[in-house]
Amino acid sequence: MDTSRAADVLRAKEQSLLDELATVTRPLGESGSISFGKRIGEGTSIAVDRLTSVSVQERLLATLAQVRTALERVDDGTYGTCEVCGGPIGDERLEARPWAVRCVVDS
Repeated sequence: MDTSRAADVLRAKEQSLLDELATVTRPLGESGSISFGKRIGEGTSIAVDRLTSVSVQERLLATLAQVRTALERVDDGTYGTCEVCGGPIGDERLEARPWAVRCVVDS
């Protein structure tokens, strides 16, 4: 993948991730008084939703960091080079995962 196209794809992915993060981190509506009893109820559902949101947010933030690292590598001319062995990262890998910084052998 040429670096110009890679930069465009990475910027689009970065914006997509930022949009998803905005959705996941938006404040929930008023929860009022929620009780957590022995039975599954509204309080339990809200707690599970919040735990799920935290997990999703962590995954999105990790991917966003990887995308930004790849953009830095485009800028400094090292995009497409494995950060471990220094060899080329295959085009197929970069097509599937444009933010990859390691070749398949060193993944």
